[in-house]
Formats: sequence, structure tokens, C-alpha cells
Amino acid sequence: MSMLSERLQVLIDRDQRDRLEREAQRRGASVATLVREAIDEAFPPGHAARRAAAAALLDAEPMEVPPVADLLDELDELRGQRA
Repeated sequence: MSMLSERLQVLIDRDQRDRLEREAQRRGASVATLVREAIDEAFPPGHAARRAAAAALLDAEPMEVPPVADLLDELDELRGQRA
């Protein structure tokens, strides 16, 4: 992680604060660490999003694909429709 230099103030309700404090205590971490982790999980940096997309592609079920020549013909046809 890079050097922390930005301060953010967020208002939350009492229940949210209690949940954060309980989880922080359970993990032996700070509330601030949990908030930073939640931000990274909800809004991953670009490389994390690319890694997740690659993993999804690699985990996909195999599928039948037509010959390359047929795919190229289909692309040419589609391109002609856009022009």
C-alpha cells in the first residue's frame, strides 16, 4: 500500500459504527483498515478489475467456435452494417 496522505470524513449511523468496531476487534485491525479494504473491494484499482476479468474468462465453460474464416466473414458483414 502507498503512503497514506488523504483524510476522509464520513458520517455513518450507530449500527454501522458498531458493526465496524466489532469486525475490527474480531480481526485485530483498525476501523480505518476495514474501510480502506471495503473501498478497494467495491472499487478495485484498474489492474484488479483486469485481473478479475481475466479470471472470469479463464473460468468460463468451453464453447464451440466456428472456423476463423467464418468469423472474419461475420465481422466484415457487421462492419458493413455500421457504415
